[in-house]
Amino acid sequence: MPPKFLRSGVLLRLLVLAALIALSLYVFEKRNVVSLPQKPSRLLPKEFYRQISPLTYKYLLNQPDLCNNRNPFLVLMIPVSMRDSDSRTAIRKTWGQPNLVPHVDIARVFFVGKPGQHDPQLEEDFKKEGMTHGDIVQMDFLDTYHNLTIKTMMIMNWVANFCRSADYAMKIDADIFLNVPYLVHYLQTKPKHNYITGSVITDGRPRRDPNSKWHLSEELYPDNAFPPYVSGAGYVFSVDLAKKISMASKFVRPIPLEDVYVGLCLHFLGIQPEFAWTLMPYRNLFEVYRLHYDRCTFAKRIIVTGFTPKNLMDIWTDFKSAATSCYFSSLVMH
Repeated sequence: MPPKFLRSGVLLRLLVLAALIALSLYVFEKRNVVSLPQKPSRLLPKEFYRQISPLTYKYLLNQPDLCNNRNPFLVLMIPVSMRDSDSRTAIRKTWGQPNLVPHVDIARVFFVGKPGQHDPQLEEDFKKEGMTHGDIVQMDFLDTYHNLTIKTMMIMNWVANFCRSADYAMKIDADIFLNVPYLVHYLQTKPKHNYITGSVITDGRPRRDPNSKWHLSEELYPDNAFPPYVSGAGYVFSVDLAKKISMASKFVRPIPLEDVYVGLCLHFLGIQPEFAWTLMPYRNLFEVYRLHYDRCTFAKRIIVTGFTPKNLMDIWTDFKSAATSCYFSSLVMH
């Protein structure tokens, strides 16, 4: 065993290192929020708000009673297209399956728009799937990338109207691995009001290149920086924020970047998203990059991105059967 003074010296160095990292993160965040857009003070003109107003759209398929007579700890909200039946099946058999965490009620809802082309067989199969599982909400806007902001705001509206009894809600893409037990554990000590967490982006800038997938014109967004926002791959928030974000959308002009738009609504509300991370060792718990599958690595993350339905099914059996020791060791560390 090393001498006591040596052990205390190591501890001191670790504490100094932790303080330096925390200070660096603080300075980094302050440096990146100096040119935030001004908060709007007037309601949007009707022609702008109409684009995202829930009154503009209707439900073609709804699950208004899904949260009746229950108080879910968490409701999972998964935006997909009508053609994503393989993704829905994989999620139902993996992280979206019921009773995954004993004595914790978790609801699951898929949100779908209209397909670009009429396909009678697809629509018939989709209707049967919705009736069988009772977990699909479909709305009457076209399901396109540029309509993701509309879809996200309709998700917020649905939660605010039909699942207010939940504690937390999670918007999560279909190509994500979700470590549900770790997420439930993580949320046990978190606030239940004005709370949102995920992978926080503090240095976002609008892309002015017309050829970029994320192009944003100066006319649509004149400011040169975004307020802090959570990556749209997956983020968790207290359910009270669904109604507040819906309210904020009456003041914030819509843009076709749904995660940035949620950040703009949070900025209007004066709510700062919380970065979900651990310090020693440093880890982003909402991993927005694809990682090679390793059961102990994944046991120490809440999400990891970039999975096909087959990928998800292939790793799930191993993760469920072999990750227990890794998972519990990660809890001891936190």
